[in-house]
Amino acid sequence: MVSQKVEIVNATGLHLRPAGVLCETAMKFSSKITFTTDNSYEANAKSVLSVLGACVKSGEEIIITCEGEDENEALAEIVSSIEAGLGE
Repeated sequence: MVSQKVEIVNATGLHLRPAGVLCETAMKFSSKITFTTDNSYEANAKSVLSVLGACVKSGEEIIITCEGEDENEALAEIVSSIEAGLGE
């Protein structure tokens, strides 16, 4: 299991479009991928509804956790995608 803290840089946080990009990225991997918010909400990164339910705002930090055979690749790509603004 690997994890890393990352800041959400999107001006509008994880609303529908960036949440969809995050889920698309996560679904490319077989690993279990979750993230935890500052208020201890744990979301499944492969579920748009779960990601939206976390209500993550711009500037908040989340901890991405990946567990599985491709965990290192998954973590690197997801963190990179978040740091790049998830398509926004």
